[in-house]
Amino acid sequence: MSAPSGAPIPSAPPSYEETTGINVNYPHPYPVPEPGQKPDGKGMNPPPYMGQPIPANNPVTVQTVYVQQPVVFYDRPVQMCCPSCNQMIVTHLSYDSGALTWLSCGGLCLVGCIAGCCLIPFCIDALKDVDHTCPKCGALIGSYKRL
Repeated sequence: MSAPSGAPIPSAPPSYEETTGINVNYPHPYPVPEPGQKPDGKGMNPPPYMGQPIPANNPVTVQTVYVQQPVVFYDRPVQMCCPSCNQMIVTHLSYDSGALTWLSCGGLCLVGCIAGCCLIPFCIDALKDVDHTCPKCGALIGSYKRL
C-alpha cells in the first residue's frame, strides 16, 4: 500500500477544533506546556482515578415532619389535633376547684360570710381551674390553673 505520488502521508488525523473550525484562532484558556516542557501542575486537573466506582443515582428519601406549636390553654375551648388519637377536635372543658377557689372561700370567711356565703366561690366557674379533655378519646390534653 503506497500513497499516490504527490500527496504526503499525514502523521495524525486532524484535531476536533481543526475539523470543526471552533477556537482555532483563540488562545487556550489555560496554559498549555510546550512539547518538551514539564507541566508545573498549577491550574491543571489530575487525571481521574480509575479504581473508584462511579456513584449511582440512588433515590433520596424525604421525610416530612410537622412541628406542632405548643398550645396555651385558657378558660376557653381550643381547636387542635389531639396528641392521643390524632383527630382534629375542639377540647371539652371541665372545672375543678383550685387554689383561687379556696383562697376566695377563705377571704369571704375572714370578711364575715360564715353562714354559707363563703361557699359561693365553689359555684362560680370563673374561679375554678379548667381541664381540657378530648371529646373523642377522653384523654386529658392540658390544664389551666387560675393561680
